[in-house]
Amino acid sequence: MKREYHKWFSNYLQKDMEMLVFGHAGARVLFFPTRGARFYDYEDWHVIDAIKDKIEAGYLQIFCVDSVDAESLYSVESSPSYRIQRHMQYEEYIINEVLPFTRQINPDMTMISAGCSLGAYHAMNVATKYPQFFTRVVGMSGRYDLTWQVGVFKDLFDGYHDENIYYNNPVQFIPNINDENILNELRRVEFILAIGQDDAFLENNKYFSDILWRKGIVNKLYVWDEEAHKARYWRKMVQLYL
Repeated sequence: MKREYHKWFSNYLQKDMEMLVFGHAGARVLFFPTRGARFYDYEDWHVIDAIKDKIEAGYLQIFCVDSVDAESLYSVESSPSYRIQRHMQYEEYIINEVLPFTRQINPDMTMISAGCSLGAYHAMNVATKYPQFFTRVVGMSGRYDLTWQVGVFKDLFDGYHDENIYYNNPVQFIPNINDENILNELRRVEFILAIGQDDAFLENNKYFSDILWRKGIVNKLYVWDEEAHKARYWRKMVQLYL
């Protein structure tokens, strides 16, 4: 299996960003890390090995990106407004630096956005805001409204809310989309949600799935046994959904 390490200075983030690329051809997969994880963790957790056959056969090329969550969504020492602004800079990095890079080395028209845990949020958020760039989005064990509070999982913005937070939580902004051109772009994307029946965000996933259906956006919600919020489950999910 072809494996490449890439690193460059991001003008949007003003720091070096790293990435691992697995494979040589096929559908491009933008793979976001979990909360607090790094670009190499899916490899370390053998999630990449789980789809090694598809990668080697040229069906998939995986782009494991890094995150800046510790500087943005989980930067508890920063103000909520700064957290979301830093997140939006990360989004600019993804859209204006990472996606062109993927197209440069692989012209395949299929572009999949995927992630687990907080990575599922990143995957879903970027795909719902820029559906023109994606053909499928796969969210595994995700939360799609970061202000949604359940148990030990708090509102990541501590009760603060502004327009930027609104437009970066799909559960909030999608219900108010009425432009048929935008809705048709979203309807073209294949949406897949996978969540454990004991996961704290099961209801969030059901609610999000219902929101999509109400807008005529076809989606598939798969409910797994137990919490299913571990790498051993994600290794099985990627085999089914990527």
